[in-house]
Amino acid sequence: MSDFFNAFEMGPISERGRKAVAPEVFRGIYAMPVFVTIPTSDLAASTDFWVRGFGFIELFSIPGQVVHLRRWAFQDVLLVPLAAGAEAPEVPAMSVSFACVLNEIDPLVEACTELVAGSVTGPRDTPWRTRDVEVITPERMRVVFTAAQEFDPDSQEARDLASVGIVAPGSAEEGHNDVHG
Repeated sequence: MSDFFNAFEMGPISERGRKAVAPEVFRGIYAMPVFVTIPTSDLAASTDFWVRGFGFIELFSIPGQVVHLRRWAFQDVLLVPLAAGAEAPEVPAMSVSFACVLNEIDPLVEACTELVAGSVTGPRDTPWRTRDVEVITPERMRVVFTAAQEFDPDSQEARDLASVGIVAPGSAEEGHNDVHG
C-alpha cells in the first residue's frame, strides 16, 4: 500500500500524447500558490522573449518594477529589474519546468531559436514518458518545457511506476490504494 492515488483531474490537461490540447491562457487574478521571480537587466527584451518564445502573456506590469507573465493557471513568472550594479548570474544548475502539450514543443523550439540562436537544447525524451525542451533565457535562466507523451498502462514504464506505488490510470491494477489524501 502507498499514500498515492490518481488525481489527474486536478491538472489542466488529462490527456497525454498527441491528443492533448493546451488550455487557454488563464487571465484571472488569484493568490499564486507558486511563482518564479526572475531578475533581468532589460524588462522589455525579457518580456518579448517570454511572450514570443514561450507563449506567455503580459498579465500586467508596473513600469520599471515588475512584469507579471502567465500561460496557464498557476504558470506565473514575475520579471523584476536586476539590482543596480549587479551582473546577470551564470546559468544555474537548477531549472524551472512548465507543463505543455506535445504540439507546443516544435513551435516553441522554432520561436526560441529564432529569438536567441543556441538557446535551445532538445527536445529529448525522458524515461518517465515526457518530451522535454530546455531553453536558456536572455536572463540566463534554465527553463524546461515538458510534455506528457502517450502512455501505455501495460508497458514497462507503467510496471516500473507501479513498483514504487504509482499505479497508472487505466491499468489493470488501478485503484485508490486505500488512501484518499
